[in-house]
Amino acid sequence: MAYELYIGDRMFSSWSLRGWLMLEKFSLPHTVHMVGLYSGTMADDMAHLAPARLVPALRTPEGTVIGESLAIAETLAERHPEAGLWPSDPAQRATARWLAAEMAAGFGALRGGCPMQLAHVYEGFEVPPAVQADLDRIETLFAHARKISGHSSGYLFGAYSLADVFYTPVAARITGYGLPVSAETRVYCKLLLSDPAVLQWQKQAHEVSYDPEPYAMDLSRRPWTLD
Repeated sequence: MAYELYIGDRMFSSWSLRGWLMLEKFSLPHTVHMVGLYSGTMADDMAHLAPARLVPALRTPEGTVIGESLAIAETLAERHPEAGLWPSDPAQRATARWLAAEMAAGFGALRGGCPMQLAHVYEGFEVPPAVQADLDRIETLFAHARKISGHSSGYLFGAYSLADVFYTPVAARITGYGLPVSAETRVYCKLLLSDPAVLQWQKQAHEVSYDPEPYAMDLSRRPWTLD
């Protein structure tokens, strides 16, 4: 039997992307249900999942409903230890959990000032100090993760893990707004966003059009590229 995953619009819903990657990247069978995040039907679409009220939400094959991305992540890791959602090394696993938890609870300036969008790259975005502080903190966490894991490049802990899942939408924000980060972080962002699963998600995102476009900014745009 498969999990049932409830997600919002692929173009803009960063948390939905995380929820989907948890299942897709670790080959866990699932069915996707779309929720009307921007069409005004979200409350009705999720009524049968109450008290879950945000995306992503997950229903297990046994019928248990789980809200909140961290709870979904931990539940899947517990149910599928063979899938390697977290690093196997205890120190690396603890650090990966730390990074995921800080992402879930923090970086409000980055999330609010640079909403995820996969349509184009903005040019000329002026980085507010609070957003820059979030970027600096993220770079600090990445450096710490690599120190703990011993991997100076590639995924943060060597093998792909939930830590990479949680920071994939961050990579999309960095790319989509041309945010200033180190060369090492830019390479890591490209690695995450060039993943076939993420490219599939982005392709599906472009199948839906928006008028008006949520979160649109009065800035020049260029086509989405990872260069």
